[in-house]
Amino acid sequence: MMNSLHPSLVLFAGALILPLLGGKARKGVLILTPVLGFINLIFLEPGAGMPLVFMGFALDMVRVDKLSLLFGYLFHLAAFIGCIYAIQVKDRIQLVSALLYAGSAVGVVFAGDLLTLFIFWEMLALTSVFLIWARRTESSFFSGVRYLLLHVSSGLLLLAGAAWQYHETGSLAFELMTLNGLGPWMIFLAFGIKCAFPFLHTWLVDSYPEATPVGTVFLSSFTTKAAVYALARGFPGTEELVVIGTIMAMFPIFFAVIENDLRRVLGYSMINQIGFMVVGIGIGTPLAINGAVAHAFNDVIFKGLLFMSMGAVLLRTGRIKGTELGGLYKSMPITASFCLVGAASISAFPLFSGFVSKSMVMAAVGIEGHLWVWLFLLFASAGVFHHAGIKIPFFAFFAHDSGIRTKEAPVSMLVAMGLAAFLCIFNGTFPALLYSLLPYPVDYVPYTLTHIVTQTQLLCFSALAFTTLVLLGIYPREMRAINLDFDWFYRKGGRLIYRGSEMFLNTLNSSIFEKFLPELVGQLRRFFREAPSHMLVGLLTPVWVIQSKSPSELRDKKEDLYQKTRLGALPIGVTACLAVLLLGILFLF
Repeated sequence: MMNSLHPSLVLFAGALILPLLGGKARKGVLILTPVLGFINLIFLEPGAGMPLVFMGFALDMVRVDKLSLLFGYLFHLAAFIGCIYAIQVKDRIQLVSALLYAGSAVGVVFAGDLLTLFIFWEMLALTSVFLIWARRTESSFFSGVRYLLLHVSSGLLLLAGAAWQYHETGSLAFELMTLNGLGPWMIFLAFGIKCAFPFLHTWLVDSYPEATPVGTVFLSSFTTKAAVYALARGFPGTEELVVIGTIMAMFPIFFAVIENDLRRVLGYSMINQIGFMVVGIGIGTPLAINGAVAHAFNDVIFKGLLFMSMGAVLLRTGRIKGTELGGLYKSMPITASFCLVGAASISAFPLFSGFVSKSMVMAAVGIEGHLWVWLFLLFASAGVFHHAGIKIPFFAFFAHDSGIRTKEAPVSMLVAMGLAAFLCIFNGTFPALLYSLLPYPVDYVPYTLTHIVTQTQLLCFSALAFTTLVLLGIYPREMRAINLDFDWFYRKGGRLIYRGSEMFLNTLNSSIFEKFLPELVGQLRRFFREAPSHMLVGLLTPVWVIQSKSPSELRDKKEDLYQKTRLGALPIGVTACLAVLLLGILFLF
């Protein structure tokens, strides 16, 4: 049993209290909530649990070990930095959603059974979508709807997989699984959606750039990293993940190079970095798992720092396109400096955090003899330096002077960015503390002469290639354009399905309204010959059908009903009645 509260409870309590307060009290609760949650976390001991019997199911709402504790520490730290960044925000919806979202992520990483995992998994979607809608634009609304549809689908797959697992094994325990049945495959796909697997990734680059500056910082910290945790818990050593992760590390590079929206560039960069983590989980050795988890920890910090710097730019200028920015180092020198720290960290410069975690994954891949995977990841490492290490700070702060002169970022934002920058340098310079939190004992030494020289050469040649391509005019220019991603197929396919369904259902309706129902009503009239027959027929057909006197009047009223249904004036049609009747019959069996 535990001697502390449920790890997510403090964050949920803070979210419920927050709307009742104003001014300094609200700011104080916002900052103290993740601090108190972290203190509560310290009292958790490995091996502790919270068993519960619910409707005959044996559940374990809390499972504490080194893996869950590391992600618990990480999520509280990310929430603390995010709350400092958001302290000047007056929109209560964003603040409440952010704390509920963080609490849901904490609930995911401590869930010991699939049912508890499902509950927090769905809460991740329901709480985070408001951070997108809080921007209150038409594009953010539709992006949020698409985001919600995909993430709720992920939850439904998880629930179906859990039910199948229980049917096959008689247990809901969230533990190591293999892809040898329908249940594990559904759970694997559910994790893959939130992890932004290839072809399922478009929700990330579609929604994160549409959120508010604060919302994007929180979104970048929790959902994908909770999915990385779930994969590390449920599917370590799964060979399919090596292929999937390699593709994830590769393809976003090409999209990021031609993308004009700098927050979308960071979205593709996030998929690239998650690819390294997924490869490490797929390798499955202690070194690979340690590398994947350590890189997830560092990615939350340095990717959050980059999103915070771009959020500050958006807040001060109202712009985020590479073609519209440039020269901002003159107005926002501190923000530019912090952005450079984040760029150096994600590019794995020595003495920065990415250097001590990404190299663990690379070393594990090499030890296991995956030569081609190692070469692809090496290319991906050079690519991330191009699009995140150089492109982001270059086009935002140092490219052509856009003439924009504005204020430096607010103090609270600078404090949050400064804290994240400090952690990037501290973890890169003194990795022992981070290594001590990892699931397995660490005997890896990042600062060897070979590793330092190899990584420095890679970065220098990447910088030389970027400079040469820009000077020769070969590097893709920033363009005011919309880049098509795989969601193009979703949207085109969705339209085709809609049109096909509409044609089929309209044909069915026409057959029912013009042929079957009039004949049925006539037969019933002749059979009953009395007014009560109207009541009986009304149970089967709309009242207006019985009141029709002629086929022409029937057609007119049918057309009127069809138009009202299209406008939303009427809630149900004959086809829906038949569908409900069919479902009722199915339930009887």
